[in-house]
Amino acid sequence: MSIPIEYLRDLGVFSDLDIYFAKLMERLSACHHEHLLLGAALASHFTTEGSSCVDLDKLAHQSYPLHAVNTIPCPSLSQWLKILHKTTVVGQPGDYTPLILDNHRLYLYRYWNYEQQLSAQIRYRIREPRSDVNQERLKEGLSRFFPEKNGQYYAALTAVQRHFCIISGGPGTGKTSTVVKILALLLEQNKKLSIALAAPTGKAAVRLQESITQALQQLNCAPHIKTIIPLDTYTIHRLLGSQSDSPYFRSHAGNLLPYDVVVIDEASMVDLALMDKLAQAIPKKSRWILLGDKDQLASVEAGTVLGDICEAGKEKGTLLQDSIVLLEKSYRFSQDSGIWNLAQAVKQGDSKTAFQILNDEQYSDVQWHSVDHRLPHDLITEIVSYFSHCLEQKIPKDILQAFEKFRILCASRLGRMGVKAVNRRIEDELRTLGRINTYSRWYHGRPIMISHNDYTHQLFNGDVGIILRNPEKRYELQAFFPDSKGDIRVFWPNRLPEHETVYAMTIHKSQGSEFDKVLMLLPNPFLPILSRELIYTGLTRAKKNMSIWGNESIFKEAISHKVSRSSGLREQLI
Repeated sequence: MSIPIEYLRDLGVFSDLDIYFAKLMERLSACHHEHLLLGAALASHFTTEGSSCVDLDKLAHQSYPLHAVNTIPCPSLSQWLKILHKTTVVGQPGDYTPLILDNHRLYLYRYWNYEQQLSAQIRYRIREPRSDVNQERLKEGLSRFFPEKNGQYYAALTAVQRHFCIISGGPGTGKTSTVVKILALLLEQNKKLSIALAAPTGKAAVRLQESITQALQQLNCAPHIKTIIPLDTYTIHRLLGSQSDSPYFRSHAGNLLPYDVVVIDEASMVDLALMDKLAQAIPKKSRWILLGDKDQLASVEAGTVLGDICEAGKEKGTLLQDSIVLLEKSYRFSQDSGIWNLAQAVKQGDSKTAFQILNDEQYSDVQWHSVDHRLPHDLITEIVSYFSHCLEQKIPKDILQAFEKFRILCASRLGRMGVKAVNRRIEDELRTLGRINTYSRWYHGRPIMISHNDYTHQLFNGDVGIILRNPEKRYELQAFFPDSKGDIRVFWPNRLPEHETVYAMTIHKSQGSEFDKVLMLLPNPFLPILSRELIYTGLTRAKKNMSIWGNESIFKEAISHKVSRSSGLREQLI
């Protein structure tokens, strides 16, 4: 390797931290070799890119970044491994060194340790089914809740009979309604069970609470069982007891959570580090149930935990296979739904079929619009008309409900099709038409999204509200947010945590949300963030209508691009 690693730092690939870490490893090992420098920089870099390790086998004899113009050459695998094995900062599994080389995967020690601990926890929990289940009572409950033996039936059967269970399915497959029935079945077994319901974000926790509250109304069980099904939900951080300015939690292996059942919704969003800390804190005798869509975007941080576990469960003959249930039938979308068929095509990476569906008049709930670098004025006019209509409502609750029926989703924050530019353009147009008056930071009609959790006011990252003049407070500006019970909470704007304008939001931020109509904007040129998982996540936010605006070749390339993160969790579980 004749090109220094600083070259990739200057190109914006490696960060200053990546370079600093690599240089530190060089000093500590007293090994001045470019193969160590490159390996250490990559191990640091890959964790910031969502991987738990760097797979040297995939990069050996290649140039990094792959398929880029400006690159740095990687050595052969044998050369690389030979140098790394000789250094004191690189250890084998079981060693306590800054870097761990596990076969051809190079880890930062803590990420290797996270994988080891999490896989050990899961393997322990899947060994034996539970012995404390009254089978006759379970059989009666299952037949009452599930007249036909469908996927939901087997999900409930699995969750009750095992210590660990994953229920994965797309939108409308009934994950939440199934888990409510699971809770009822468990409480029919033992009324004294303590149950915790949690999700990775405050917004997802609130949606979980809303879904359970709604599902309870249709639950076919004794009234006293309904009354003891919990409605309180937590963020995972709050459940574990986060401590300010600390990566540690109050609940851990030495101070376990006091729950017999722990249910985690939107599990695809949980990163490796947090999932491991959660696993450590759940008593091994407790039930641990994960709900999520394995095909959605993974966590922003390192790890594709839900996807890795589900992939490991595909291996025939593994114990894990008996703990995973995939729900495939959608009860929200019919088989001739454009949204449903488009989601299936995208999930399978079939870009040709996906584009045909978008342009097929048979599917009236999905539309494709070609646009290159700038949103057409007609579209802006349509968007502005919708938001203007929302503000014509007189009651804050009605305004919020109207606003929540429609959302603009962008792939990124930056660029002409990014959140910042789109929000600014809509705001400018509304101001020009006299619909809003932006003379101050807060104005009547400004939609906002919370970007920092505030447990004091119960406002969480991703919560959406709107600034309005409150007739009950002499028409002073206040912030209105919906709550899980369908009521409205009101705050003075200067008491709000960090927030931003949200006529449009990123697809990442939309996870856990659903809207009647979604307008998805794709960037041009192609960005590395575009992927099959991103498109799938965006379009499955729509319940009734989805329109996608972009360039055909970029749309197809995005669907062909599957997120690839390096991890050893799947192999550990197998």
